[in-house]
Amino acid sequence: MSLADLSLAEASAAIRDRRVSPVDLVEDVLTRIDEVEPRLHAYVTVDPERARAEAAGLGPIRGPLHGIPMGLKDLIDVAGTATSASSRVRAGHRAENDSTVAAQLKAAGAVLLGKTHTHEFAYGLTTPQTHNARDPSRVAGGSSGGSAVAVAAGAATFALGTDTGGSIRVPAALNGVVGLKPTYGLIPRDGVTSLSWSLDHVGPITRTVEDAALVLSVLSGPTPWIGRDLTGLRVGVPVNYYFDHIDPAVEAAVREAIDQLAALGAEVVDVEIPMTRYLQATHWGLMVPEATAYHERSLRTVPDQYAADVRVLLEAGELMSAGDYLRAQRARTLMRQEWARLFERIDVLAAPTVPMTAVPAGQETVTWPDGTVEAVSDAYVRLSAPANITGVPALTLPIGDDPQGMPIGLQLLARPHEEAVLLRTGHALERARLTVAR
Repeated sequence: MSLADLSLAEASAAIRDRRVSPVDLVEDVLTRIDEVEPRLHAYVTVDPERARAEAAGLGPIRGPLHGIPMGLKDLIDVAGTATSASSRVRAGHRAENDSTVAAQLKAAGAVLLGKTHTHEFAYGLTTPQTHNARDPSRVAGGSSGGSAVAVAAGAATFALGTDTGGSIRVPAALNGVVGLKPTYGLIPRDGVTSLSWSLDHVGPITRTVEDAALVLSVLSGPTPWIGRDLTGLRVGVPVNYYFDHIDPAVEAAVREAIDQLAALGAEVVDVEIPMTRYLQATHWGLMVPEATAYHERSLRTVPDQYAADVRVLLEAGELMSAGDYLRAQRARTLMRQEWARLFERIDVLAAPTVPMTAVPAGQETVTWPDGTVEAVSDAYVRLSAPANITGVPALTLPIGDDPQGMPIGLQLLARPHEEAVLLRTGHALERARLTVAR
């Protein structure tokens, strides 16, 4: 196995035991970038000399991220480097200071390889400039598509993304890796370009659940998450919304994974998701005006420098009234209250991450068996946005492939600040599936 294919935990152990040096690991991952980047386009920029120098300059081991090569979504400021947000609007911009998360990771000894592509200003679910790691003819997902593809392809051992409506979980699911959207506000967003301040989250994309826990421990403090089994854990299975308009292969894989959770000792409980008819309107009612407010000045001065799809959304935000925005905020408050009641009955909600696997690049709509036509971006955000509206933590992990060999993701959600429950549940399932595979 190439060093580039090691999980973060494996690479960390190898460095700790002095079987591998940070320089060797970084060099192997840089070689992988050279191999895959021409067809995948995960990175906006790669700085190999900086990465080599950082790896060579590391002193005593600082912790689990010491010497681990990473990619950062190109919304995250690193002093002296460009934060382009994959947009012409930011041409020539260079960050003056490190974002809080970049500074935390640097202090922990992580080595920056480069900045990964995002859908322009994170305002989209496909990241069109980046190609799926499993099948380059298909979408990468977004908006953290570059981060997910880099991790899936061995072009980064881990990466950070941002998530406003699913932008960590969607590309992680479509590329067969793990993505964690923490509780709203848990990880600081200072120095991270905003899409929607009240919905934005920063989180890790990794190869395993254990890896996600290791990154989270650096960004938010130690999390006691490992458990032997799931006895007594109450897993909610939605009877509405999450299994509506979903590909049969995705549903079958998710329900099989839920059966595996039950076999590990969890109690499966049927639950009804509250206020589902208001989810899409509330999400858009919050995100669109907040994004437009952020971009107000540049939208007036350089509108032609935005991609057409993003410009349309930003201009649409100017048509929304203050009353519409306040009603969306009120709806969110009611949803949070109802979801809190939901989690009085369960510890974890288990559902699909996305309703379908990665579609061919350029496909704009999906037609469901009942004749309903849905935009691809709307389909991808539909099952992930509730966790952003409510602020609850959500984890996606790979649970198999569809008949075309494309990855399928299981989404787990928990109460605010109960990331440990998500990680324990996901790790137990991941470990059980690995045991069966062997």
